[in-house]
Order: sequence, then C-alpha cells, then structure tokens
Amino acid sequence: MNKFDAIEKEITLIAAISSNNVLGKENKLIWHISADLKRFKRLTLGHCVIMGRKTFESLPGILPKRKHIVLTRKHKVEFPENISVVNNFEEALREANNDPNPFIIGGGEIYKMSMNISDKIELTRVHHDFEGDTIFPDIDNENWIESDRVLKTKEASIKSNTIVVLKGANTIIASPTGDVVINKSSAAYLATAGSGDVLAGIITSLVGKNKMNAFDAADFMNLHNIATVSYTHLR
Repeated sequence: MNKFDAIEKEITLIAAISSNNVLGKENKLIWHISADLKRFKRLTLGHCVIMGRKTFESLPGILPKRKHIVLTRKHKVEFPENISVVNNFEEALREANNDPNPFIIGGGEIYKMSMNISDKIELTRVHHDFEGDTIFPDIDNENWIESDRVLKTKEASIKSNTIVVLKGANTIIASPTGDVVINKSSAAYLATAGSGDVLAGIITSLVGKNKMNAFDAADFMNLHNIATVSYTHLR
C-alpha cells in the first residue's frame, strides 16, 4: 500500500493492450471491446482517474462519477473548470487524497512513470498483434506477480476453416459450404453464395473492390479472444 497524507492508498494501473503491448495508435484505441469497456467502468466508477493530457483529449467526454486528474505541463486554463490539472504524481495523489483506490488510465509514458509507485495492474489482453505508437511498459516478473486471469471468448462458434472479412463495423463470415453471413451492428443478414468456387469469387471481389481485410478464422478468433489479468506488486 502507498501512504499519502495519512491515507493508505492502493494505486491501480488499468489498460487494454495487445499481445505485443500496443495500447493505441494516433491517440486512438485500435479496438472497441464491449466487455473491456464495461470492466473499466465497473472498476473505476466512483474513483479518481489519473491520466496524461493526450489520454484526456482522447476521451469521448467526461467520464461520469469519476474525478479526472490530468498530469501535464500545460496551463490549467486549457482544461474545463471541473478537471484537476497537476504537474507531477505527488500533486496527483494529493488531488486524490480522499480516494483510497485511484486509477491510472494512461497513456504510455504515464504508465511507465507510475509503474514503481503502483500496487496493482488490471489488464485486458487482446490476443492479437497490432501496429501502434503507444506502448504499455513491460511487466517485470521479479516485481509483479499475476494474481488472477480470466479468459473470455467471443464468436466461439466460428469454425477453423471459415474465412472472415472485416471492414469497419461490418463482419462478413464466409464458410466453405457457400454461406455468407454479414453482421452489421445488431442486425444479421444471410445470403447463400452456392458452391465454394462462387464463394471464393465473392470473397475476392469483396476484398478487392472494398479494400477489406481478410483473416483466416484462427486470426479472427485471436482478435476476439481476450483475457483479463490482475497483477500485484511485490514489495
């Protein structure tokens, strides 16, 4: 536990990262995983959230029922009145004085700077490699111990010989039997392509004309397999 102003604190880093530790690209999340967003809300609700300026600017808006503490060198006038702006972690913890469990929510440099003073790490691991410019720091196994891990699988019914084509919010699942299922938002549409040769032509056309990304089912399953992992700092 960390002590600050006579109040014991358990400081927690929380993040969603890929297999190769990527957090995001161009100040944006690479994925949108409902289970991760719900977990983030459940864990941080009612607590202080400490972040860097870029992370604050990437938020869709002020997170309800959480005190926002932004660590930055920029002057406070550039932020809304209800945002606490600080220049270092000592000031951040002072702003979070009434919260026994503040959360550090990014970005990469803030995670790196706060790793040694934190007590816990709550990660969502996305089992896929991504390209990005914001990286979560390596977790030193000599200083951190994994205390909990839960595997979660989405679209578990997809078979291994399925072709998957992705474009934006659309997912096209094409099976060797000739069925093409297009999932768009919550609606699902089914079209019968016929033979495997016809199906191959449809996939080629979709990928070529619409510049879609084609994955085999194994890669698609990796993209939708996540693990929530908790770490405890050894002191």
